[in-house]
Amino acid sequence: MSPDTIGPQISALVRLSARIAAAGEQEVRAACAECIESDVPMVWVEEAILQSYLFAGFPRTLNAMREWRRVSGVAAPEGAESEDGENWRAVGEATCAIVYGKFYDKLRHNIALLHPALDEWMIVEGYGKILSRPGLELRLREYCVVAACVAAGQDRQLHSHLHGAVNAGSTPEALGDVLDALAMVVDKENLRRAQLLLARVLGK
Repeated sequence: MSPDTIGPQISALVRLSARIAAAGEQEVRAACAECIESDVPMVWVEEAILQSYLFAGFPRTLNAMREWRRVSGVAAPEGAESEDGENWRAVGEATCAIVYGKFYDKLRHNIALLHPALDEWMIVEGYGKILSRPGLELRLREYCVVAACVAAGQDRQLHSHLHGAVNAGSTPEALGDVLDALAMVVDKENLRRAQLLLARVLGK
């Protein structure tokens, strides 16, 4: 898939992520249905829902997965997933370094100053256990993070993840399309600020 391409599948996926972060269950249900109608790969949808717990919280993620099970009729995978904390740390550091690029060391320092536990959780849980999972490439994960941050009005994190999407292989045009895909599902002021942030990130 070309990093320039934001077609119906990715558009539906980012709208789902936005709605999980800020909308009610009826809107999430509609977003799940849109993913089915747009032939979004099932694994993409499930990975987008799973990673929402980092940016929208566990209750919203549970509710979203419940709606997905109801709308799609797809059963949950069987069996527990393996626990490998050391591997999560290693891959988490690698993934976080891609997303933050030259700012990676500064990020780790700043987060550790807030609390060492937050730094540990960010790497092991966030970038390792969640964002390094197979099934959805990092560029698409970053699009979903961008959507969640726009919907929730989290501009500081949005700024970082707009950079992160570029670092993960997005083009400026594709990122603009991601924001355009959110026009009807997020707060207009949130979207306006996101567009201004994107212009800053792209140096426009």
